[in-house]
Amino acid sequence: MSGAVRVRFAPSPTGHLHVGGARTALFNWLYARHHRGTFILRIEDTDRSRSTDENITAILEALEWLGLDWDEGPPTPGYRQTERLPIYREHAERLRATGRAYYCDCPPELLERERRAAQARKETFRYSGRCRDRGLDTGARTARRRTTSASSWTTSRCGSRT
Repeated sequence: MSGAVRVRFAPSPTGHLHVGGARTALFNWLYARHHRGTFILRIEDTDRSRSTDENITAILEALEWLGLDWDEGPPTPGYRQTERLPIYREHAERLRATGRAYYCDCPPELLERERRAAQARKETFRYSGRCRDRGLDTGARTARRRTTSASSWTTSRCGSRT
């Protein structure tokens, strides 16, 4: 193997650690330890309506109960996804400024109708790009980034309406 092994486990604190998450954490921890690598714990707390500090504590305690320790992660700052939002916004703005992303205000209901129609046609849903040339500003709901394929798009929530 070339380079140091770095593996991560990124639970979502929307509830207690479940057996599938514990299995993933265990396998990643074992792999890192076997290869004298780094086991990283990152908290995937972007579901703001369901993520709680109590669930984070419960997950950390469950991992400790399993005997799993991490080399990087809580309580060190920077390992909660919400702590990294300014970095993500900076990258999204850079993409927008270079014309590689744009704001979109498509209502979720419209996108869901288009998604269901594609599914009924047994096709993969692809965003139409209807907001690409509309010149929307930060008041729009979502930023869309064009990927390498002309018909492929990724979406990320902007988070603010300022």
